[in-house]
Amino acid sequence: MGLFHRKSNESTATATLPVDPALAALTGDYTIDPAHSSIGFTVRHAMVTNVRGTFAEHEGSLKLDGSDPGASTASIDVRIASVDTGIGDRDGHLRSGDFFDAEQFPLMTFRSTTAEQLGGDTYRITGDLTIKDVTKPLSIDLEFNGSATDVYGNERVGFEGSAEILRSAWGLTWNAALETGGVMVSDKVKLNFDISAIKNGG
Repeated sequence: MGLFHRKSNESTATATLPVDPALAALTGDYTIDPAHSSIGFTVRHAMVTNVRGTFAEHEGSLKLDGSDPGASTASIDVRIASVDTGIGDRDGHLRSGDFFDAEQFPLMTFRSTTAEQLGGDTYRITGDLTIKDVTKPLSIDLEFNGSATDVYGNERVGFEGSAEILRSAWGLTWNAALETGGVMVSDKVKLNFDISAIKNGG
């Protein structure tokens, strides 16, 4: 079931596709449920292994428009101080001025600008990612996992996906050289998203 706007390769771009009733029923405003969502990252450490972490505190909203899917939007705020890699000293270093400087820049934010269907239930949502005082475009590939009504009567939608960034582009440049060659922390970081959002009542 399509959720976002499918780009047309037809020359008759003015043609209007019929609205899928199931898709139209999803129209509305949604609040991301942090208790059932995860925003995290994976980065290569010391050239030989991966370190994984999550941000425990985040909030956001989705606006889904089933009649005009291209008008759908997403907004996410992530509290940097909530970073958790399972090692307290490492988390403290990530919060410090060497990396995120969580005291001066407490939030990482994403604000969508466009969305398109890549095929089936796979989508690409593009927007502005702000880390510290740097804002740059980011495209996130997402899989729409479907919709359901939970045991409490909440209408939910689910997405999971990922994106890759070069952390240096956002000013996260700290590193250390290894005696055997290479560096302690890779510039490439994979961002991971597993999102469950509840339709607002009313």
